[in-house]
Amino acid sequence: MTQSPFLREVKDAVTPRATLLVLGVIALQVLFIASYVGALHDPEPKDVPFGVVAPGAAADQTAARLAELPGGPLDPRTVADEATARQRILDRDLDGALVVDPGGSRDTLLVASGGGSALATALENLVTELERAERRTVRTVDVAPASDQDFDGLSSFYLVVGWCVGGYLCASILAISTGARPANPRRAAIRLLVMALVAIVGGLGGAVVVGPVLGALPGAVVDLWGLGALITFAVGAATLALQGVFGIVGIGLAILLVVIAGNPSAGGAFPLPMLPPFWKAIGPALPPGAGTWAARSIAYFKGNDTTVALLVLWAWAVVGVAVTMLAALLRLRRREAELP
Repeated sequence: MTQSPFLREVKDAVTPRATLLVLGVIALQVLFIASYVGALHDPEPKDVPFGVVAPGAAADQTAARLAELPGGPLDPRTVADEATARQRILDRDLDGALVVDPGGSRDTLLVASGGGSALATALENLVTELERAERRTVRTVDVAPASDQDFDGLSSFYLVVGWCVGGYLCASILAISTGARPANPRRAAIRLLVMALVAIVGGLGGAVVVGPVLGALPGAVVDLWGLGALITFAVGAATLALQGVFGIVGIGLAILLVVIAGNPSAGGAFPLPMLPPFWKAIGPALPPGAGTWAARSIAYFKGNDTTVALLVLWAWAVVGVAVTMLAALLRLRRREAELP
């Protein structure tokens, strides 16, 4: 039976490879929805590092009472005095602290909206309700306040998302224009060099926009520039590595890691203590999460507690470079082995 011209055109257009790629896109779509909705649909504080300042035995008693709250929203620990509590919040060891006034009925809640306004607000609501039940009142002091131009403390997150997008888009463009897998190590090195140049320029652009241009973040431009260059290169190098191993499918894998898994677990809209366990666990190990933590530390916490986040980003960059070069070398050797 003769096949119609239309069916022949469909068969020619929808190849097995194209079918697999379309199915991959559908899978990414479903995973995108599941990840974002799963991480962000019901944010609740859980095991928030929280300090308690009170005289004598009252400190342990208050900490024990907070530890027994339904759902375990707080992970309380006693702190010697208010000055120590403030410093530990700036060091990012604590997300908040309650300073009990033994001589009165009004206590002080210390928060840091620069680390995420949603968490600061959640702590204020929680402690206010607890104090009301004890017939006490509380005043809130923001130890590391977010900038007036940084709504809900989200600018750091959006800045990092922009740098990540630049990284995987640049790597994807290189793959689409010249082939997903570089033919030899020299071409792979050229791609990595281009990625480094893009990272330097893009890192500076993002730092200037959020700093001098918009005034959204108060951190030093040079520090944010260095962070942006590292994030962009780390994501780009990782994408190049995935493309070198898996071909064009590597772009989808990069999106899976950075966008689908990384963005909702980054602690942007809701800081890590408000995320479900799975996203809370993976967030710090992925570029968006490590980058957001470091950007907020630079902007609001005097650069404190950035070591682990920077090591994570450097690991992505170094492994990305190594895998990219190794994949290109193995590809060259296979081609040479196939020659007569």
